[in-house]
Amino acid sequence: MLEASWPLFVIASLVLIATPGQDMILVMSRSVAQGPAAGVATAAGVSVGLVGHTLLATLGLGAILRTSEWLFIALKLVGAAYLIYLGVGLLRTRGAMLLTQAAPRRSLRRLFFDGAISNISNPKIAVFYFAFLPQFVTPGAVRPTVTVFVLGLVFAALTFLVKGPVGLIAGRLSGWLRARPAALTGLYRSSGAVLLLLGIKLAFERRA
Repeated sequence: MLEASWPLFVIASLVLIATPGQDMILVMSRSVAQGPAAGVATAAGVSVGLVGHTLLATLGLGAILRTSEWLFIALKLVGAAYLIYLGVGLLRTRGAMLLTQAAPRRSLRRLFFDGAISNISNPKIAVFYFAFLPQFVTPGAVRPTVTVFVLGLVFAALTFLVKGPVGLIAGRLSGWLRARPAALTGLYRSSGAVLLLLGIKLAFERRA
């Protein structure tokens, strides 16, 4: 049996996952734009990105990122550029495009890719995983590496269980919002501004 503080881990994870951030904004904006399936696909991509971070944390990339300044900066800038790209795309959305349904639609595969890249290209998550997961491994555990790996997979699954329904709910509201283009445009613009600011913040983020 894996030796971990499971109840504390699940509670702490759910609190962190429910805290609004770049992934939540991305899921909601895609869901409102294209419906529930788009939100769920984006949430699935985010969760797969976390599986990638689980593998990297297990292999020790978190430690490398904490000691390698150039690697941290390179990955950080990639993540920041991608967030800024997504944010600018939302900021450029116009009311006329929403009314005529002319806004370019992304395939579910592309939405899944957006979610995964947005998550996996954020080095702070890699460092967070490396620092967060081991805290819940029981001292003296026989297989601590395996336990960290499973904890990471559970965190990714919990992320989908939280963000998937958020995508569904936001998608259900998309029809109501489309009937009110001014409100929908405002939502797009505010979501784009948040992603843009998060990208800029990430670009200037310093390692803890």
